[in-house]
Amino acid sequence: MSIADLKSALPDYAKDLKLNLGSLMNETILSEQQKYGCALACAYAVGTADIVKGISGEVADKLSPEATKAAKAAAAIMGMNNIYYRSVHLMKADVYGTLPAKLRMNVIGAPGIEKADFELYSMAVSAVNGCGMCLDAHEAELRKHGLTSEQIQTSLRIAAVINAVARVLQAESVI
Repeated sequence: MSIADLKSALPDYAKDLKLNLGSLMNETILSEQQKYGCALACAYAVGTADIVKGISGEVADKLSPEATKAAKAAAAIMGMNNIYYRSVHLMKADVYGTLPAKLRMNVIGAPGIEKADFELYSMAVSAVNGCGMCLDAHEAELRKHGLTSEQIQTSLRIAAVINAVARVLQAESVI
């Protein structure tokens, strides 16, 4: 599968998603590793078979094995962190924010690729998973690494479009 296959599977009412998916994959504001790594991390974050197959097929020859592993790792670790930190942030009792998380997060310190690229993948996954606390933390790290607002926004746009495509295709599959 490929992105072209995903686009052709979308119904007519989702034409904007087709257009956005195509234009995002032609973006040049991010490096190839950043762009395709964000897409793969988001595909794993939404976790639907068609999206994972389509994005994986598209990025197979565009990402190194290390970047592929890092994108999957970002989806995995953020799948845990986004739930934990979003919960801590939403709870009225402040005590939970003062307690150590006691969750292993070694991959964040040693992702196997450039730290900024892993942070960008994590930013995109945090958008998919809706964790404001994590979004703020990753945005601050990305700024420290010199990424611009436009680059960060592009990761969010990738997350938004891949999430929307997954939801539409999933909804259409139940009809």
